[in-house]
Formats: sequence, C-alpha cells, structure tokens
Amino acid sequence: MHIVITGVTRGLGRALADWYIAHGQTVSGCGRSGMEIFELRSQYPEPNSFDALDVTEVVKVEMWAERIIGAQGAPDFLINNAALMNHPAPLWKVPAAEFSKLIDVNIKGVANVLRAFLPTMVGAGRGVIVNLSSGWGRSTSPEVAPYCASKYAIEGLTKALAQELPKGMAAVPLNPGIINTAMLQLCFGGNAAGHPSAEAWARRAAPFILQLGPKDNGQSVSVPKAPPD
Repeated sequence: MHIVITGVTRGLGRALADWYIAHGQTVSGCGRSGMEIFELRSQYPEPNSFDALDVTEVVKVEMWAERIIGAQGAPDFLINNAALMNHPAPLWKVPAAEFSKLIDVNIKGVANVLRAFLPTMVGAGRGVIVNLSSGWGRSTSPEVAPYCASKYAIEGLTKALAQELPKGMAAVPLNPGIINTAMLQLCFGGNAAGHPSAEAWARRAAPFILQLGPKDNGQSVSVPKAPPD
C-alpha cells in the first residue's frame, strides 16, 4: 500500500510515517525541514521517498506529485497533515503576516496537494483522502481564532470534495484528538505533557486511518481515544 503524507518531518506526520513503514507500507512524504528529510531518507530507503517541500509553492507541489505518481502510481491514501498554529493571542493582535501564512499552509496548501494528486486518483477510481482537521475545526477556544478558521475550512472543503468524488473513493476530515506535540505545547504550555505522545497516538491512529474507505466519505471522523488505564 502506498501512503502519501505531508508535514512528515515531525509531530503526527512523522509518527504516522514511522508506524506505516514499520508495518510494511510504502510512504512518500514531504516537509519543510531539509535536515529532517535527510534523516528520513537515511533511515528509510526506497521505495519510501521523502522530499523537502513547502506545500504553499504550487509548481513545486505539482512537480513533487508528478514524480511520486510516476514512481508509485496513484496513492492508496493521501494524508494532508501539514499545518501551522498561530501564537496564542486575541484575533486583533495576531499579525496579518502570521494570519496569512497560516491560511496559506492550512487551507491553500491542502488544496495545492489535492489539485496535484486528485486527477490521477480520480482516473484510477480509487483512493482515500484524509485531511487532518481538529477539535478546533468543530468547536472554538479563545486566542486560536486563525487556527479554528482554517480547520473549520478544512471540514467544509473536505465535505464538498466528498460530493465530487466518483463512487469508490472517499474524502474524510479527521480530528486527530489532543496529542502532545510542539503545536500543542505552543497553546497548552506545560499542560501538554498530560496528553499522549505522537508515537502513542500513532499506534491507535495509523491502523484506524487504514480502515477508512468509501463508507466514510464526507463524514467528520475522530481518532478513537485511548482506553483509560
């Protein structure tokens, strides 16, 4: 099975890549950190593939997708994970440049990746698109308005896309839950440590994602929580 993951160099994307490769899947991923991409390439040789890429750069995204599809064909799963969090602040105190960059990555970046991969996936008549949403794409909190706006947009974008796909495909907005990542630490500070690590999360999330399919098309889905100790 071939799985494409954006934002693969850290956090949830890296944890998913590690789990999938350990369990025999082929992963093609991208991320902005050249050093971490180099480490992934060293750790996971071909047929896995990792590239330094900013999903906001349309032409580079198209070139990346063309190369990946040429080598592996249409992906079985396309996981749009790359995203930014704003520095917590009231909306009127969030700088315009910071707001714009977040929207460029969290919404336009997802659209860029979809635009690059979907023609081949639709042509093949198969594949599952998983766009990572958030609890903040279905509810709100203060000081994260830009992030909430972007994830509400992902919910709408994905559900509309689901109505456009041919039978046999699926597009799913996925709430990963609350995980102790650098993004959560930015918002929660020391309280982030009380939540599962990305690695522990991936042990639940990665196999759960592989169970998603046409039956889930257009549904808002959440990764199941870990059972209490």
